[in-house]
Amino acid sequence: MSDLFEIVEEDVRGTPTRVFKGAPPSLRAVWLASAVHGDKPFLVYQDERYSFAESHRIVNALAQRLVTYGVQPGDRVAIAMRNYPEWGLAFWAAITVGAVVVPLNAWWTGPELAYGLTDSGSVVLFADEERAERLAPLLGQTRVRQVVLARTERYMPNAETFAEALGELDVAALPDVAVEPDDDATIMYTSGTTGKPKGAVATHRNFMAFLMNLMYRQTMAAVANPPSADAPPPLPPATLLTFPLFHVGGLQSALMVYAAFGGKIVLMYKWDAVEAVELIEREDITAVAGVPTTMFELLEVAHAQGRELPSLASVSSGATLVPPELVRRIDTQLASRAAPTNGYGLTETSGAAIANAGKAYVERPDSVGTVISPVIEVKIVGADGTDLATGEVGEIWLKGPTVVRGYFNNPEATAAAFKDGWFATGDLGRLDDEGYLYVVDRLKDVIIRGGENIYAAEVEAALYEHPDITEAAIIGIPDERLGEEVGAVVRVRDAAALTEDDIRAHVRARLAPFKVPTRIWITNEELPRNAAGKVLKRELRETLAV
Repeated sequence: MSDLFEIVEEDVRGTPTRVFKGAPPSLRAVWLASAVHGDKPFLVYQDERYSFAESHRIVNALAQRLVTYGVQPGDRVAIAMRNYPEWGLAFWAAITVGAVVVPLNAWWTGPELAYGLTDSGSVVLFADEERAERLAPLLGQTRVRQVVLARTERYMPNAETFAEALGELDVAALPDVAVEPDDDATIMYTSGTTGKPKGAVATHRNFMAFLMNLMYRQTMAAVANPPSADAPPPLPPATLLTFPLFHVGGLQSALMVYAAFGGKIVLMYKWDAVEAVELIEREDITAVAGVPTTMFELLEVAHAQGRELPSLASVSSGATLVPPELVRRIDTQLASRAAPTNGYGLTETSGAAIANAGKAYVERPDSVGTVISPVIEVKIVGADGTDLATGEVGEIWLKGPTVVRGYFNNPEATAAAFKDGWFATGDLGRLDDEGYLYVVDRLKDVIIRGGENIYAAEVEAALYEHPDITEAAIIGIPDERLGEEVGAVVRVRDAAALTEDDIRAHVRARLAPFKVPTRIWITNEELPRNAAGKVLKRELRETLAV
């Protein structure tokens, strides 16, 4: 173990960086090593099942086809589709020939998808029917010279179907291509809730560092809490994927990790809590992760149906601030069998850099945890750029080998966010004297009422403690006297008879009076969210005209 996790300092793009010496060199190396898993199931979608062996046959053929398209190392290959098996297979084929994969947000409109293709300079596109239809009139404005269509027989210029691209599946091995640790691997676009999305460029080193961080964390947990001698053998690792594959929660935390560990990934056409419960039981799912709303829905359906979900060992939530009430629900409802887990990170940190799990998370449900491994650093920085003391609230900065090299063709944004190996997250938080990080809000979501800072996340957490509230979003309301007041958009259960006064009384019992919402909008409809699960507060403000 000591050799595997030996830490050395290397120069990474001019910055001295602590790294795990034993990290694999690239994603290509990870995929090649995954062949050892043979006939174990890898991808499951509805009644389709792809073993590792079958997946390798497909990836070999597809990789060779990319070479015949003229794809060279460093060329960009885009993927725009739902979480179909073809998404993962296209990713591994492209990454193993040295291409830079551009996962496009499947929720984007045609012009947004065309922007991603143009900004990245992608030359090959994998698309399903919905994305192909949106892009059809716009592809001529891009550099795309070849389209591969999945789950459709529709015609497009310079296109062939996924089956046509595979040919006769008689390719014995991957093309011989050298892929180095500091080669670019992906360009992943930020959610773009304000302004144009920025393409965060991750290298193979970033991905491998994330994988090593996770291995380190799991190994340390196993050493600290070894299973008892009479414990039954654990089930094979299997996850139900609720995050999109174009998100770090789907790509880094699932597609890469489960390939490396020989695990099974179960895909869904779209989120459905009833179907999710069935799949968890049918496929012996051991881990599930999703945004808080998704995990609340899963727990509610399981409770209503009397399902205990005994295969689950981990229920994780993230991608947005997690209400402590969800942590308590997981721990209580699943009888401490499934450890509640939180991972805090961003696209720019290649996924989770901070984590909290199990007993420590139950004891500190308002903390996202501690650094995931010794190669990650965290600090809190004031508005003037100086480091703040323990307990003070400021901007969270993260450093380590998972921090991406910057934004694609955007030196100004890169210089503003990346400083001497540190990434300025735009999140506000504080550290306690044991190194636990508490995220209190996004910088832009702080409401300043008469000089008092009100963190939206704190008020939202209080609202989630009400049994009839299923979603909540706090927004600032302009006020001539105080500057801003607190507004709340609240989704309640069907048939719930909550009034505004009921909600104010609930919050007043938990928080200071100046944090109690002045305006409250009650709805039975889902709140608008982006593909990563974050509530679109700007859209709420525009809809409510505040």
